[in-house]
Amino acid sequence: MKNGVHETTEYLELFLRNLLLDEKNELHNRSMHISGRFKETDFESAKADIGNTEADIESQKADIRNKLLAFSDMISEKTINHTFELFSKCGKEEYFGRTIVEDITGLKSTRASELIKLLVDSKVIVSVTGHGKGKYRFQ
Repeated sequence: MKNGVHETTEYLELFLRNLLLDEKNELHNRSMHISGRFKETDFESAKADIGNTEADIESQKADIRNKLLAFSDMISEKTINHTFELFSKCGKEEYFGRTIVEDITGLKSTRASELIKLLVDSKVIVSVTGHGKGKYRFQ
């Protein structure tokens, strides 16, 4: 997109018009190529400089803590710590299931399922579709 190349059905439409409507549109292969539109890029110098800084997730942790405590003030500090462990390993982009929760937190399957249910109910995590049943990610 940034190089001016966009999806188009122009050539398909011309082909179908020739086929179905007996038109005589020219369909030269050279007119469909996009070569020459890109300039050479030096990928080593084009890499983003991310430095040695780490993402500041403290405000996100505070938000998670607030959501959990707003849902129920009876949530233990241990449960909150398990949630923070999970968040620090998975972040907002990666999806996870019960097995990953078990691996990260050391919880047994029943307790891991209960933690997931608590996090879903308190709207800290959401269900993810397209990756199999029982996959979630942080909001």
